[in-house]
Amino acid sequence: MHFDLEMVLVLGSLLTGLVWLLDKFILRGRRESADRHSAATTGHAQTAQVQQNAAYEPWYVEYSKSFFPVLVIVLILRSFIAEPFRIPSGSMMPTLLVGDFILVNKFAYGVRLPVLHNEILKWGDPKRGDVAVFRYPRDPSLDYIKRVVGLPGDHIGYIDKTLYINGKPVDASLEGPYTDGGAYSQPNEFLYDGESEYDSNPRTEPKPPI
Repeated sequence: MHFDLEMVLVLGSLLTGLVWLLDKFILRGRRESADRHSAATTGHAQTAQVQQNAAYEPWYVEYSKSFFPVLVIVLILRSFIAEPFRIPSGSMMPTLLVGDFILVNKFAYGVRLPVLHNEILKWGDPKRGDVAVFRYPRDPSLDYIKRVVGLPGDHIGYIDKTLYINGKPVDASLEGPYTDGGAYSQPNEFLYDGESEYDSNPRTEPKPPI
């Protein structure tokens, strides 16, 4: 079962905020009225005591007032500023290694609503060479991280260990060996808008660029 932290933050913020508002505009006034009525019927009407009793908050109101600002701040930071990710596999080596933690810029291309992910503001598009995190189309609960190679309308090919974009081979230069549990060659590809590194092991089936 996929744990959706973003949904938990949204629901928690809504619930604690609603309890806080209800207490501020409705519940507190009812407590004051009840205390005044009780004081009047007993003949001990004391304004200061009534206000002190009304200031006493039930546990759920106290917890809501404490957690609401924390939840909102975390939600804003995670949904609109940056989100942490852990690299689960070696598909991005040597740029990113297994177990690396990264912070993803959530407003690099625009602003999206949390949970719904509808775009409300846009000021950029992915470029070749960008490293992007996205939801896997066949299973939106999975987050994938890959390097952008093609843009909308491009024709991509990978023939004889060479990347082709719109029928043209991408220039590459060999930077030397890369070692991580085996001998790898490390070519750099120049993707017009940026430079992309990928590794290929000559002793095994070569991996395509990412």
